[in-house]
Amino acid sequence: MRFSGKVAIVTGAGSGIGRATARAFAAEGAQVVAADVSEAVHETVAGLGIAAIDSTVAVQMDAGDEGDVERLVATACERFGGLDIFYANAGISGGAEGIFDSSVELWTEVLRVNLIGPFLAIKHGAPKIVDRGGGAIVCTASVAGLRSGAGGAAYSASKAGVINLVQTAAQQLSTSNVRVNAICPGLIETGMTQRAFDYARERGKEDKLGQLNPLRRAGVPDEIARVALFLASDEASYVNGQAWVVDGGLSSSHPVTRQEFGKPAF
Repeated sequence: MRFSGKVAIVTGAGSGIGRATARAFAAEGAQVVAADVSEAVHETVAGLGIAAIDSTVAVQMDAGDEGDVERLVATACERFGGLDIFYANAGISGGAEGIFDSSVELWTEVLRVNLIGPFLAIKHGAPKIVDRGGGAIVCTASVAGLRSGAGGAAYSASKAGVINLVQTAAQQLSTSNVRVNAICPGLIETGMTQRAFDYARERGKEDKLGQLNPLRRAGVPDEIARVALFLASDEASYVNGQAWVVDGGLSSSHPVTRQEFGKPAF
């Protein structure tokens, strides 16, 4: 029960990594505000059972909208008395379009959710965490933010921004006792990647998923949730401003993707 007496917000909690992490926080004693733009966030909370009814709440909101984030933080403080942990996990893929195939509108939306969302989480969440004497903010980045070859152009740029954002925020929160870190997942089976997993299974090629990493497999949401809980806990009390890679070893090398001007990137 590492989080007994702690209050945690988890965005993108309607499925995948966010759902697994919200439930893991609750299982370890936290009071949890599970948030998502989708109605599925109510299923996340319902799945915790009747015992968690007084310690969890589901909120439908847009992680890239400042008013929604302000209201989300206010909900945590009004319902549970404060905020100790903010896991800014919500994100969208934006597809696999390359630079020359995508529109300004696509980039704007991907950056709004994937990068402005974590910025708003830090902007509005950190002061409340400071009021409690300190705590942790964790943001979901991606191996796509480390180098080319793991996602579409807009998505990759947004996740690179998240990595720098947590470094900058960690510095600007010096002496506050608020730690800010990022997680960089590799290929994980989530709502965002479900179509690729379904496609592989339909064709009997599930063994090809994750074949570029040394473990030769894809990951599951619980494997990212465990890292999120560690970074949010006192066990990681000296970890700050870092991007933790959880990708089966993919980024330990440089897998080659052949790309040519005028042809699709993926």
